[in-house]
Amino acid sequence: MAGKRQELAVDVAIVGAGPAGLTAGYLLTRQGKSVAIVEKDATYVGGISRTVEHEGYRFDIGGHRFFSKSQQVVDLWNEILPDDFIQRPRMSRIYYEGKFYSYPLRAFEALSNLGVLRSTACMISYGLSRLFPIRDVKSFEDWTSNQFGRRLYSIFFKTYTEKVWGMPCNEMSADWAAQRIKGLSLWGAVTDGLKRSLGLNKRPNDGRAVKTLLESFRYPRLGPGMMWDAARDRIVATGKGQVLMGHALKQLASDGAAGWRLSAEGPVGEVVIRAAHAISSAPMRELAARLHPLPATTLQANNLKYRDFLTVALMVEGEDLFPDNWIYIHDSKVKVGRVQNFRSWSPEMVPDETMACVGLEYFCFEGDGLWSMSDHGLVELATAEMKTLGLLDPSKVKGGAVVRQEKAYPVYDEDYAANVEALRRELEERHPTLHLVGRNGMHRYNNQDHAMMTAMLTVENILAGARIYDTWCVNEDAEYHEAGDEGAEKRIAARGTKTVSEDQAAALASVREVPTRIAAAREAA
Repeated sequence: MAGKRQELAVDVAIVGAGPAGLTAGYLLTRQGKSVAIVEKDATYVGGISRTVEHEGYRFDIGGHRFFSKSQQVVDLWNEILPDDFIQRPRMSRIYYEGKFYSYPLRAFEALSNLGVLRSTACMISYGLSRLFPIRDVKSFEDWTSNQFGRRLYSIFFKTYTEKVWGMPCNEMSADWAAQRIKGLSLWGAVTDGLKRSLGLNKRPNDGRAVKTLLESFRYPRLGPGMMWDAARDRIVATGKGQVLMGHALKQLASDGAAGWRLSAEGPVGEVVIRAAHAISSAPMRELAARLHPLPATTLQANNLKYRDFLTVALMVEGEDLFPDNWIYIHDSKVKVGRVQNFRSWSPEMVPDETMACVGLEYFCFEGDGLWSMSDHGLVELATAEMKTLGLLDPSKVKGGAVVRQEKAYPVYDEDYAANVEALRRELEERHPTLHLVGRNGMHRYNNQDHAMMTAMLTVENILAGARIYDTWCVNEDAEYHEAGDEGAEKRIAARGTKTVSEDQAAALASVREVPTRIAAAREAA
């Protein structure tokens, strides 16, 4: 079978079966369009949102709460996976200097842990940052110091952020902080913490605690991969979609008539897909290198950087070790950045009630010491670091597994924005039928729901035959992603403006459905 060549013709070719690619494929096939999705992973769909299974244990690649301010995204989740969501309590803490800090902060706990002198110094530092802010804000360090003060920046941001990104905070673009923690203020955190500490965050009428993202979230009972497995199955079930696993993109070439010829190498040979439109969630750097003809901005795309990631799952004898979904490790004595408790995400993630399963997350670069370490060595490292943190007895560890995830995070260095913009502008001008979506496809640190929204708007553009929606507006003006009401946003981004009204969106949908209704009427006649 080696060397066999398969040829397909579809309406839309899609690169990548992550949240963005599968969302696009699902919505397109639902509208009667034919799609072919190529995915280089031979086993899992979902990208970084997949759920890996090892001897019955399931674990996330990073942890994914199913919460979105977009009602459209919430509705789509419910449509794809209607019966398998569970409600889970949210608990996260910060580990710093041997002590745990609730996250979001509880004022009295933070004061007690830091001590009066250090707490006072933090508040003085915050006051000075408000009186004498850094005027020329360029880096993550500048932005965060202005927002929280130098002392709090050094305690709660510097160590963890440098673990995640593998670079000094003064070399990171301020864009990342502005995007990920925009709208989070120190005063808001302190007042909310006081309310929580004093039990004042109650409903005024019935006395029950207000349900917010910070207290609970929805989650598929078998992990986020359950959502994307279901999306794949629905795409295939329409008869309009194919998901080609274990197929790596070789080339995406213009056919000279505004369409595309995509070639990918699979387990039994090459597949060639001809399509009117192409959607890519592949890393921008990889896409630029595989486009034909090569973009003039390929060299700028080559300068885009990525941070890689690995999870070490430990199977531990005994009850759950801690109640948190995850713990942020702000400690330079260990390399681990975050520790997850998978049973706290869903009890069904752990098949044995007498066992616990925790995941240690390490941020690295592909090919460096951590990435290249053997699985056995990583399990030993993770076990030793959990002992250092006082979170488990090493003798209780009964097994382990390692999952490596390349290009998990697009790096926001000082040049990334110019490099992304150059490639984006060239592709939009030269190739109106090529669409970039998702986290790596747009080199933007989007959450799962943001990645889905870029795909949803792209589908609207394809169906309308024009770029009427600006996918690059998604998450551009987002507030702090840990706050707000689910489904609160009813409007979507439009080309040339920030939003389009619900009425306009409904009108567009109505126009799009006219051909379907005409065809149905003819069939009935």
